[in-house]
Amino acid sequence: MQTERGRETPLRRFTKYEVLLAIIFVLMLPLSNPWVRGDGVGYYALARSMLIEHRLDFTKDWLSANSSFRMGRTDDEGNITPEQYTSTGHLNNHFSVGPAILWSPFLVIAHLSVLGYDRLGGQIPADGFSSPYRVAMGLGTAAYGFLALLISFVLARRYVAERWAFLATLGIWFASSLPVYIYFNPSWSHAHSAFTVALFLWYWIRTRGARTWPQWAILGAIGGLMMDVYYVSGVLLLMPLLESLQGYWHARWGGAPAMAPMFMGNAIFAAALIAAFLPTLITKRIIYGSYFISGYENVWVWKSPWLFRLLYSADHGLFSWTPILFAAVVGLYFLKRHDRELAFYLILVFAAVLYTIGSYESWDGISSFGNRYFIALTPIYVLGLAALFDWLGSAWTERRAAIICASATVVLALWNIGLIFQWGTHLIPSRGPISWRDAAYNQFAVVPVEASQTVRNYLTRRKQLMDRIEQDDVNQLKTRGPE
Repeated sequence: MQTERGRETPLRRFTKYEVLLAIIFVLMLPLSNPWVRGDGVGYYALARSMLIEHRLDFTKDWLSANSSFRMGRTDDEGNITPEQYTSTGHLNNHFSVGPAILWSPFLVIAHLSVLGYDRLGGQIPADGFSSPYRVAMGLGTAAYGFLALLISFVLARRYVAERWAFLATLGIWFASSLPVYIYFNPSWSHAHSAFTVALFLWYWIRTRGARTWPQWAILGAIGGLMMDVYYVSGVLLLMPLLESLQGYWHARWGGAPAMAPMFMGNAIFAAALIAAFLPTLITKRIIYGSYFISGYENVWVWKSPWLFRLLYSADHGLFSWTPILFAAVVGLYFLKRHDRELAFYLILVFAAVLYTIGSYESWDGISSFGNRYFIALTPIYVLGLAALFDWLGSAWTERRAAIICASATVVLALWNIGLIFQWGTHLIPSRGPISWRDAAYNQFAVVPVEASQTVRNYLTRRKQLMDRIEQDDVNQLKTRGPE
């Protein structure tokens, strides 16, 4: 329960907004789509192979993958091509290990349940591919996606009225790229990256200014897990770095004795960070023979980043596809009314991620709804959007601001949901630039006609619908070439 801005007392009971968020989460669970496809094959293989095979053997995962994933990885007879193997004899699985770590509690429970059921006479394959495992994976992803939003809400209400934090959370939940990777493609890593960034940001803020050595260790462990999931999230390490540099500057007159506690905290943080990042390093060592080979072969162009196209292109531009994020980033400026230092840090983090992704050859995310590389910054968007709503509430009457902000959020959410429908059913291409003229026409002329039946099929005949969508994807790839 909030007493004054920037401070928060322990909650004795759930607020109405928390209850509403939980209800929405439960109501949305039937949309969770427990399939493993595309990049998700690589992420899920890291979990399944260790759980079932007890080694990093991805052969079964590659051979049972969806058709578009197998294209370019298997020959006409269905055998894995020799170039898919690394120098260590492992399949080239460059995807991060973090999602596998986060899925592990859900998959272990599923595995034990299947084994127990089979001992009682059941006949569910305990292979990691059968329905209980995939459902556990999908539920795990949904849980982490929801926790990312809930933590973001808790952060936002530290600074603004709870109603603005709630509205901002709903806005990012339904008007950004996040729902695609919570529900439609849960085997991908993006909901997990949003969760780990939210957790890191929450704990950094919670312990800022008076962090004990054990808290430095916890923060470092969270940071390592955050990078296990998504390497670019390491940009958030700028926050404790700048915080520490500021601490050293203030302690400079006291000499080494005054700086020693901060130095020890930093050392503990670094040790915990490296320890938590070891799963990634060990995995790379096993697969590629080196701790420092990522497996990615894309080109980075640091001197000429594609920044404008990244933000506004019809080819999965961040702001053009999900315009609510433009409002959220603008809102970071107004966060300085509540916490100037935090606002500066978050703007710097966004700029650093923008430059990093803008320098990446595949900046558009290839097969992506919006620009999926930025989903990790979900808590930053919620904070920025909540701050913008709060500023509008002070600039106008609160009633007027509430009506306008809620109306704009609903419109952007409906537009986004319609665009998700078009993208998922291939009314617009999943790769490359789209025609905004066609997309706008579809929003008003096609989506309202087809949505009802498609949603019904999604809930009652999902496998057939997914098979058709996969075949459409294969047909598109045959005209463009495999990913």
